Amino acid sequence: MGPPVPARQRTEIALRDVCVRYPVSGSTSKTVLSCVDLEIFAGEFVVVLGETGCGKSTLLRLILGEEFPTSGSVTVDGKPVTRIDSRSGYVPQKYSLFPDRTVLGNVIYGPENACSRVLGRIRPSFWRFHRSLKSDARVFLERMGLRSQDMDKYPHQLSGGMQQRVAIAQALMMRPPVLLMDEPFSALDPSTRGSLQEQLHALWRETRPTVVFVTHNTSEALLLGTRLVLLGRHYEEDASRSNVLLDLELPTSRLPFARRKQSPEFQELRERIKLLAYKSSLMNRAEGPVEFPKAADPQ
Repeated sequence: MGPPVPARQRTEIALRDVCVRYPVSGSTSKTVLSCVDLEIFAGEFVVVLGETGCGKSTLLRLILGEEFPTSGSVTVDGKPVTRIDSRSGYVPQKYSLFPDRTVLGNVIYGPENACSRVLGRIRPSFWRFHRSLKSDARVFLERMGLRSQDMDKYPHQLSGGMQQRVAIAQALMMRPPVLLMDEPFSALDPSTRGSLQEQLHALWRETRPTVVFVTHNTSEALLLGTRLVLLGRHYEEDASRSNVLLDLELPTSRLPFARRKQSPEFQELRERIKLLAYKSSLMNRAEGPVEFPKAADPQ
């Protein structure tokens, strides 16, 4: 089961009064994110839920350093995000594998490339390091459900679910303190999706990176997260309103992973979240962040 979820102690990611606007034409612009304040603590599994177009992926790109806010600030480990760096691993919705490298070659590529400049001239040290990387990569791949005979295959020889397993192992191999995941399971069939959810959750409990996971699937959000952030669309008529409609610490279930969705507590919370998301999509204006009473722990 791994250690218990740690108490909030150290801020890993902070977004302070973040606003993102994109130019449309002339002097006009479109606001995607407005007045976003989030403090994410080390070791949390934060799930960002919301309809298409509410800024979920933009939020991830800000943390990654692929985009920058129009105003406000973004920090990781107390340092401003000014570029893409190794503090954050990233798993996109579409598979991000090198087609000309094997499964094993894809997973070791990041750390191997990072250290080759340092160790490249000291060949014995480099090859010892290379062997160690392969050993670690096999462990991550096996934990993600791949067999030894899969590790010499190329991406085109794998199913979509298998490719995404490799992509997750690839990100974890860098041992980033922050793992950003942009709807990584959305294109998978329900059976494969459920299996990957359980494997990801087990790996998170063991290695405890800070995860920010984007989804539009309410059940997935409640299964995986220790905390849920619900985003709504920005409406220009209320420029001071935040996109954050709900920031909720989720109860910890003591049920086996596969049985959690059947619990009455899970189903009740899912319906409350879905209702709020549905209402926010219908309204031109939201009433602001919504607070729910603290949910009881499912038995």
